[in-house]
Amino acid sequence: MHHSEWSIVGFACIPLAVKLAVITESRPGETRVAMVPEVVAKLVASGIEVAVQSGAGAAARFADADYVSAGASVGGAAATLSGCAVVARVQPPILDEVAVLPEGVSTVSFFQPLAALDVVQALAAKGATVYSLDLLPRISRAQSMDALSSQATVAGYRAGLTAAEHLAKFFPMFMTSAGTVPPARVLVMGAGVAGLQAIATARRLGAVVRAYDVRAAAKEEVQSLGAKFVELELETQDGAGGYAREQSAEYLAKQRELLANEVASADVVITTAQIPGRKAPVLVTADMVGRMGEGAVIVDMAADSGGNCELSVAGQDIVSGGVTIVGMSNPPASMPTHASFLYARNIANLLGLLVHDGTLSPDFDDEIVAGTCVVRAGAVVHGPTAEALGLPVPGGAPPDPSGPSDPPSPSDPPTTEEAGS
Repeated sequence: MHHSEWSIVGFACIPLAVKLAVITESRPGETRVAMVPEVVAKLVASGIEVAVQSGAGAAARFADADYVSAGASVGGAAATLSGCAVVARVQPPILDEVAVLPEGVSTVSFFQPLAALDVVQALAAKGATVYSLDLLPRISRAQSMDALSSQATVAGYRAGLTAAEHLAKFFPMFMTSAGTVPPARVLVMGAGVAGLQAIATARRLGAVVRAYDVRAAAKEEVQSLGAKFVELELETQDGAGGYAREQSAEYLAKQRELLANEVASADVVITTAQIPGRKAPVLVTADMVGRMGEGAVIVDMAADSGGNCELSVAGQDIVSGGVTIVGMSNPPASMPTHASFLYARNIANLLGLLVHDGTLSPDFDDEIVAGTCVVRAGAVVHGPTAEALGLPVPGGAPPDPSGPSDPPSPSDPPTTEEAGS
């Protein structure tokens, strides 16, 4: 939908009562901002008071003056947080930031609670309510709030461009007086939101694209973009909510064996597979890299969670045997203007379920509200997080008093191609 036609879900014209604070991101390399001026203007028109920390949008190319023009107040961190009911962020806060938050505040971000248990505990101690967008239920009603998908779109596009930048060849075919230059051969591993965008981008650049996914349902989507779907003699792995289910070690070993020839013949391999809360599966081994041609490129979109390539290092370009392995770190942050614009719309639509009649009054019987909630008024209500902290699991048996040995994975941990949170 064109952005001029969208409307924020669930708002009515109401008097100012709920204050939303937008804070500068502190995590290294994070250039996005949780709210952009265009979306601020719509929130203000709906009756939400918006306060933005000075400079919060600078890295995403949004000036303080643009927020003021949209109706927000702009000031220091203390003034921004004073009296706020909700804090919108991209990344979760660090402990020092939690210390200055108002008691009982609500926070919305890509929290990934199992990777930030100390912050969960600190927020619970403050009586906070925490919403994590990476836990959003995969239902049609939640699509306008699906920040994983919106950021995966950015990440997939960026991966295609990154591959073209690193490859010492043309992507398209060229017919010149000096001879014909064949098109680049690109293999995309994973055809979720990020993978499909990578396919589309590589195709626009003129490459011949092949794509593989463990889900049979991905074949039609891949073909609709003009790419060839790679079919292996393996059982499909379709899971819940359009994701793929997690694969066994035996399945992954057989998969790598069958994919080895595909990888070896590609000029570019783009990998996108991740498992929420766990290390990314290794799809491309060192031996497979060794079979690739001189000058080939691997773009690993899962580098932040361990990497789909055995040799990947997050945030670095590694050269092995003439093959360049790009470990993409936080790919949406490399295109922060549009990444922030899409993310801000996701946040605004979620706020439509949290704010009613001018007050912050979330309906916890709503599966979206309940599904994204990690901490409710100081109580940890997300089962896997509670278990990891040794707390009573909501709706389940008390944990072993000796405590868990390792943080468990989220329930139904599918393999997903949506990198970029």
